[in-house]
Amino acid sequence: MTEASMYVVAGLSAIALIGFYLSKSDGFGKFTVSALLALFVLSIAATLTAAGKMDAGVLTNLCFIVLGFAAGLVTPTRDK
Repeated sequence: MTEASMYVVAGLSAIALIGFYLSKSDGFGKFTVSALLALFVLSIAATLTAAGKMDAGVLTNLCFIVLGFAAGLVTPTRDK
């Protein structure tokens, strides 16, 4: 991919991170930190993939990992 695509992906990632921070409620709870971490990891991975430093298959695997992580967050658990 070209250098321009790397800048586009990095810019969109920065907008997503800033938008997340501005739209979240006060404080950092379990879900806020988890969502921020997932968004940050995907932003870095997408930027590296656009720069040609990481294979697209790795980005796909990371997307599935984040999806599984998010699904685990919303699964109800029994408190003892």
